This record gives sequence, structure tokens and C-alpha cells, in this order.
Amino acid sequence: MRHIMVLNPKGGCGKSTLATNLAAYFAAEAELSTALVDYDPQASSLDWLERRPAARPEIIGVAGYKDGLKHLPRSADVAVIDAPARSHGPELTELMHHAETILVPVLPSSIDMLAVKKFLEELKNNSRVKKKQAKVAVIANRVRENTLIFEELDEFLDRLRIPYIAALREAQNYVRAYTRGLGVWELPEYLAWPDWEQWGPLLSWVESKRSQP
Repeated sequence: MRHIMVLNPKGGCGKSTLATNLAAYFAAEAELSTALVDYDPQASSLDWLERRPAARPEIIGVAGYKDGLKHLPRSADVAVIDAPARSHGPELTELMHHAETILVPVLPSSIDMLAVKKFLEELKNNSRVKKKQAKVAVIANRVRENTLIFEELDEFLDRLRIPYIAALREAQNYVRAYTRGLGVWELPEYLAWPDWEQWGPLLSWVESKRSQP
């Protein structure tokens, strides 16, 4: 089973949005048996899953904040893990045991850039990352193109010695999809094609050997 974790200790950076859309992609587009594990006590990902129409490809919800991976079905092909905010130290080490691929979304703000710079240093010192048992990539999230702060974020992420794999725009499509229990992949093409294009590089990396130990 493949384990992909969306991780950033700072709240409000779009982890749940990224996790739910990734799960929807694997279930609806890749046609894989998909589990969505929510470690965040706010349970935003599981709330999204409760809204999911029965006619859509099934995604298995797991309340990781209660029982960890105890109820994760072994039959799943992929598990997308929505990690909690404020994960540091022993808690981060424990979480890292459950993932081979780690995605770190970063918002276009000076505060977020400073916070993620410190966090990535901690992440680089994790034994699984050092031993190349887990691969890490960063994503610019909720960006507005042609703004100075996005240019600053773009340059900042480019300078990191970590794969910078995508920039996802701030769009109402993510709100539309969330409120209906869908991913952007399941919205009409005339609405969502710009977002599909932006997800292309992210999915190419996730589905390549570069993202796996």
C-alpha cells in the first residue's frame, strides 16, 4: 500500500484541501482503492467525505486522530493522510513512520515562508528522510498569479533543496468541490480545466519513482 502524507505544522495552509483532492483523484481518475486518513482532530477531511455522493467512487474514511491506522483496510491501494497542525518532535517522528511520500503545501505569505523554512530543516533531520525512506516535496498553495508575494514565494521555494512540484491557484472550484464532497477532477471540464492543468506536474511527480523510496 502506498502512503502519501500532506504535512505542515502551521494550520490553515490547505492540507485538507490538498488531501481530499488527491484522494478524489486516486479514486475517480486512477481507479485505485483509496483510503483517506484524517489525523487532524478538526476532521475537515472526514467532513468532506461525509458529503460525498454515494454514486461517486468510494473513498474509505479513517479517523486517524482517534485510532491511528488501526482501521486502515489492508485492501487499499493508496492511503492519503491529512496530518494534524503543530506536528513537531516525537509526534512528527511517529507520523513519519506512516508515509513514504510527504507533500508540504506553503501559502504565499512571509509568515508561512519563515515557518516552513524552520519546519523543513526539522524534516531534513528526520531519520527516514536522511535514509531516503521518505521523499519530500513542496507545493505553492492558494496563490494569485502576477502578485509580488507569489513571486517571492516562487523564488523562495525554488531555492530550497527540495522538489518544488506545483503552484495551485486560489479558486472557488475548491470550495465548490468541498461542499459537494467532490474533487476538482469531478467538476465539469469547462469550470475546472485550469485547475486540472495546475495539478498535472504534481501528479506526474507523485506517480513517478522520484516520489518513492
